[in-house]
Amino acid sequence: MNDSYYKDKEKIYDAEVLESSSLDENIIIKILIRAGRTIAKPALEVLEMALDPFTPTQVRVSLMAALAYLIMPFDLFPDFMPLVGYSDDFVALTAVLSIWSRYMTPAIRARAERKLNKLFPFVK
Repeated sequence: MNDSYYKDKEKIYDAEVLESSSLDENIIIKILIRAGRTIAKPALEVLEMALDPFTPTQVRVSLMAALAYLIMPFDLFPDFMPLVGYSDDFVALTAVLSIWSRYMTPAIRARAERKLNKLFPFVK
C-alpha cells in the first residue's frame, strides 16, 4: 500500500481519539477548586490549550492525557493525601506545558487567567 493510505488512516485515528476523549470541564473545575490555585493555574492553561482550535492534534492528545491524570483520584500520590496529593498532578501538568510551550499563546494564557481569577477571586 502507498504512503497516502497510511496518512489517511492516521488522520482518521487522530479524529477518533479527540472525539472519544472529550473534556468535561465541569469535572476539572470541581477538582481544581479542591486542589487550589497553585494546581489550577497550569491545569487551566492545559485545558485552554487543549480546547484551542489551532492546537495540533498530537499536542491535544497529550494535553488531555495530563488532564486525565489530574482527574484520576488514585495515581502516584492519591489526591486525598495531605500535602503531596496533588504534587504529582502539578508535575505532570507543568511538564506537558513545558514540552508544548511553543503552542501557548497570549490568548490561551489570558483565557486561563480569567477562569483562574473567577474560581479564586483575589481578596483585598
